[in-house]
Amino acid sequence: MSSNPLVPCDGSAFKLPIARVRNVFHPHEVERKLAKLATREHENLRSTYERMLERGPERFQVKPSGVPDMSQLYEQLPNFSEALDDVKRHVALAQDSRDGLEVTPMLLLGPPGIGKTHFARKLAELLGTGMSLVPMSAMTAGWLLSGASSQWKGSKPGKVFEALVDGQYANPVMVVDEIDKAAGEAQYDPLGALYGLLEHDTAGAFIDEFAEVAIDASQVIWIMTANDERCIPEPILNRMNVFEIEPPDADAARQIARNLYRGIRLDHGWGTRFDAEPSDELLDLLADMAPREMRRALMTGFGNARLDGRGEIRADDLPKQGSKPRMGFIQ
Repeated sequence: MSSNPLVPCDGSAFKLPIARVRNVFHPHEVERKLAKLATREHENLRSTYERMLERGPERFQVKPSGVPDMSQLYEQLPNFSEALDDVKRHVALAQDSRDGLEVTPMLLLGPPGIGKTHFARKLAELLGTGMSLVPMSAMTAGWLLSGASSQWKGSKPGKVFEALVDGQYANPVMVVDEIDKAAGEAQYDPLGALYGLLEHDTAGAFIDEFAEVAIDASQVIWIMTANDERCIPEPILNRMNVFEIEPPDADAARQIARNLYRGIRLDHGWGTRFDAEPSDELLDLLADMAPREMRRALMTGFGNARLDGRGEIRADDLPKQGSKPRMGFIQ
């Protein structure tokens, strides 16, 4: 893995990322742990150590070479402007220096389907790094983030370890989705690992309970999503910038629907068979839906229009909607 930075093209509105190399663990510590393992025992742990040594400790630490043009993101995510402003400030601080991009952990607070996970994906694309999703609503134990002891049958490393050791980046975007729905037995606090991971200093020597090797998680960019902050412990809330995300207004909802139509059309070869722009009638119908449903509704509409040999989606091409109106954005 080369340590030479990627050189951006001058004058480009899109800022190519600068990539430097950062070690996320110490190989000699892994070698020492591996040497202590008894023969024919802890095969999963042995293979984990061997994989770490084979891959090596170097990972890309990336950041934009300057403050990128984010106007398209503001247009695509009109109800996330405050969160985007915060990202822009952090990027501005890191530009023209050797400092890494340090983003204060953020909590995106808002109703389901409003686009919180979609925002995280777009942020990872903007910063040129990877993204890992940790769905807290699906947790049954406290070791999804921090791993489970190798003494337990079927144990394995946690999501943080996997993102840094198996991934390409020292500073991936980690999305802890629906953090307010975390549940677990008292002895396995699902959020326990976050107390150290959300602090820059302690995250630099994070110990996964399976591998028991210090991992540098200090560069991870944390995004939490939640519907209700009352279920989140105060010490964790205090470690984050909290952004309350409101549903888009009528004009913004129409713009989101237009962007989805254009995106689906451009992403598929069959899109050339359809009109470049949706009709006003179609936008009105989509804007009244829960925009989490917009993409599915549009895919149904494209299919029905194609079956009828048309290049325009009509109102009756869309699936029938329930009587309860909901507002949000695609996850």
